Amino acid sequence: MTDTDQRVEDLDDFDLNDPEFTRDPGPRWQAMRERCPVAHTTRNGGGWMLSTYADITAAALDPATFSSRVGEVTGPIPAEGRELKLPPVNSDPPLHAAQRKLLMPFFNKQAIEDLEPITRQTARNQIDEILGADGAVEAVDAFARVIPVVVTTHMLGLPEADQEKFREWTVRMLKDGAQDFTVRSAAVRDIQTYFAEEWARGPQPGARGILAFLRDGQAADPTLTDETVLGMAFLMLIAGIDTTWSALGSSLWHLANHPADREFLVSSPELIPQAVEELLRVYAPVTIGRVVREETVLAGRTLRVGDRVVLPWGAANRDPAKHEHPDEVCIGPQRVRHMAFGVGIHRCLGAGLAQMELRVALEEWLARIPEFSPAPGEVTWSAGNTRGPVTLPLHIGRSTGDER
Repeated sequence: MTDTDQRVEDLDDFDLNDPEFTRDPGPRWQAMRERCPVAHTTRNGGGWMLSTYADITAAALDPATFSSRVGEVTGPIPAEGRELKLPPVNSDPPLHAAQRKLLMPFFNKQAIEDLEPITRQTARNQIDEILGADGAVEAVDAFARVIPVVVTTHMLGLPEADQEKFREWTVRMLKDGAQDFTVRSAAVRDIQTYFAEEWARGPQPGARGILAFLRDGQAADPTLTDETVLGMAFLMLIAGIDTTWSALGSSLWHLANHPADREFLVSSPELIPQAVEELLRVYAPVTIGRVVREETVLAGRTLRVGDRVVLPWGAANRDPAKHEHPDEVCIGPQRVRHMAFGVGIHRCLGAGLAQMELRVALEEWLARIPEFSPAPGEVTWSAGNTRGPVTLPLHIGRSTGDER
């Protein structure tokens, strides 16, 4: 075996579920960039992981070679036509453009501004409960997981009473399901059944939100099938919840473990929007899958038709070819460029909404909980498509009281 073969072998057979990798993927990505920028594994369904900004960007911008039909990064790769339909995120051209355009009114500037009051009130309500406790909090369950569930429920026009189901299904599908595909399949069936039953109820007086909008759209456009509508609803539920709570949990973890950054933002709250972007750059929660449609060669390795390709947006964000201090959070007034929401035709439609939720959550938290630090207890990180703390025990220090 040559030295080159040995260097590649050391980085092949990676495990996306390895706790050391999920805790801090940066060292592996950097080693890959230096020695094996395109690595292969047979674990967890198999696939190729890319590590450089250039390769990840090129793949994301080339849907003719890299299909979006399977976005999962672990588990079996379904045969074409048998994959979970989540339009528009796993639709390829030409279907993708019309499906995305249909949902765009719910993510324009005005729509996001309209959702800010409920986002802010939800954050305040949760902080009231946290400050009423005994000085310790599990911040993921008590805060990070609550805000996006409430906002997404409101957007979809679903009953508030079902919010606990949505949290539980999201955890089962994307957290537990990343390692246990039986659990994931059961969660998928539960969500599909829920939306099918909601849809079968027919039009409801005074109904609002995305589901009501899609029902009206279907009446005007018979090509908008039930499968497409229910797939869109499924996507809005899962994508709107999991990615945002993972990003918020990572942000709170960082600020708890880096008191200088926390103190800086408490004293300079006007920089919270820039801090959100920098935290998204370093702790980008999403890794997305693609499937090779046409055989291609990357970094000297041949990717064949049907192979999975893993695109970690975080690896692109932390490539030293693009960022001077790639693994450090550097908060300042400068504009932060990143790929946490992807790039190309599939750049996250909900990017603006997520940015608003993160900004509002941190504004409210830091105004009323300026001092907090890690509490005893292990912090584990989720695997699969989204990375964020599964639990986050924090000690709550002095509160400034209600500054609303």
